[in-house]
Amino acid sequence: MIRVLVVDDSALVRRLVTTSLGLDPEIEVAGQATNGREAIGMVDELKPDAVTLDIEMPILDGLGALDAIRRRHPRLPIIMFSTLTEKGATKTLEALSLGASDFVTKPSNTTSMAESMASVREQLIPKLKALVGAHRVVGGGREVGPPRDADLGRSVGAVAPVVRTSVPTTTRPEVLLIGCSTGGPDALSRVLEDLPGTLRVPVLVVQHMPPLFTTMFAERLDRVSPLRVREAAEGDELVAGEVLIAPGGFHLRISRTAGVTRAHLDEGPQENFCRPAVDPLFRSAVEVFGGAAVALILTGMGSDGLIGCQLLAEKGAHVIVQDEGSSVVWGMPGAVATAGLANEVLPLEDIAGKLTALIG
Repeated sequence: MIRVLVVDDSALVRRLVTTSLGLDPEIEVAGQATNGREAIGMVDELKPDAVTLDIEMPILDGLGALDAIRRRHPRLPIIMFSTLTEKGATKTLEALSLGASDFVTKPSNTTSMAESMASVREQLIPKLKALVGAHRVVGGGREVGPPRDADLGRSVGAVAPVVRTSVPTTTRPEVLLIGCSTGGPDALSRVLEDLPGTLRVPVLVVQHMPPLFTTMFAERLDRVSPLRVREAAEGDELVAGEVLIAPGGFHLRISRTAGVTRAHLDEGPQENFCRPAVDPLFRSAVEVFGGAAVALILTGMGSDGLIGCQLLAEKGAHVIVQDEGSSVVWGMPGAVATAGLANEVLPLEDIAGKLTALIG
């Protein structure tokens, strides 16, 4: 059983979350807290496997509680509950930078109880299972691994990663493609911070994130990276040294006409349960750049990016994935690695250096 502590000052939200979690036979609500101060004590007392944590609370808010809990329990999965507002997005991104594992958005006040419960179940339960699977500790302090992939219903890391032995194309890379999900905001921030401002190719990023959050996320990344970072807009021309982030709710694709490569957005069907998804971007990049690309898959649930990496690898593109030890969840990178599509499986701290050496 996965034991969860639910923290929220709203009795209605606590009931919504506990009822939704209680419908899953693998999850048990270990306790409920109404503010951050209560939560700190209950984590120590109940020793839950995971915590859902509201941001706005009296006495001690979610950010304060997160900081205190993280100091005591550095690897405990903590999922923030956020509102779909600019203030909620800003505080959620701050929480992720303080060590929150992931976040889910609260249902709108206009939705019915049944719709709200469905939304909570769809967002929260897969993340709880993936995160607890990734960080649960057994006797002797040895971590159990790899996590069960909640989206695929299988273990993506049951087979040791196979480094691709085929030689990538000698064509000089013309684009850097990045896909990430759970744990991605922090990982992506660290990579972009360490890339040189003189990077000679454009960078395209898909991070699984809802609308508004991607806008705030791009602004946050722009402040810490020597590269220019912004949310992609329809028709944007790809420029060397600039990072375009796929907007929440839209797939990002690219096309080339008369020698000019541009970004395109669409609200087509979800892929791999996501929009934006990594695969649509990678597929379009194959059509435009062929093997003249570097693809990077960072931490995240599921297998989004696997098909795209396969197509890119077949053209000779260079594929890098984050290793299991530095990933919050080794779903996306693990799927690519165990399929034998990665040229390198690297810890997070080594990725920016490798990208710089490859791209120049």
